[in-house]
Amino acid sequence: MTKTLYLMRHGQTLFNQLHLIQGWCDSPLTENGIKQAKLARDFFENEGIAFDHLYTSTSERCSDTLELASGRTDYHRLKGLKEWNFGRMEGQSEFLHPNRRPDQVSHEDFYVQYDGEGEEEVRARLHETVTSLVADMAEGETSLAVSHAGACMQFLLSLALTEYPELHFSNCCIFHYEITDGQWDLVRIIDPVNQAVYRK
Repeated sequence: MTKTLYLMRHGQTLFNQLHLIQGWCDSPLTENGIKQAKLARDFFENEGIAFDHLYTSTSERCSDTLELASGRTDYHRLKGLKEWNFGRMEGQSEFLHPNRRPDQVSHEDFYVQYDGEGEEEVRARLHETVTSLVADMAEGETSLAVSHAGACMQFLLSLALTEYPELHFSNCCIFHYEITDGQWDLVRIIDPVNQAVYRK
């Protein structure tokens, strides 16, 4: 049988709106972010998707998103689902992010010099956390986990899938994974805000 995981980014926050770097620091959901989380809830309800387990990053923006999207409070908070730690860059303008080469998918180890995490450290943390929670699921179960844009991207990269869409992962986008006999498949990426679905 197959296990199903929906890995979702949180709704828009105040720092997102102000274009400030936000990793381990936190800021509240905006009214738009609340609306986005409710659109994710509508998607799950319209698809008839029910969850056996719920997980969230310890950041409040994620737990608030999860509560709005699921209508439940019986979830597990996991530090391993937190965003990339940007060190002393936290709270600074997003314009301070370095420019990336065309072949780069992340900022690699740029933040280490500012006491942040390196890319491999983030990727390993996310891989360990997400694969462990899936390992604890019974066959046929479905889980929802709410995390962050960089975290979701690093987990996707950790799977070393041969194909994945090169997209901007908007707030409340949802990665639909199916896991069969330990093999991971990214079935689709859902953007409930723009009512779009991206498939391989």
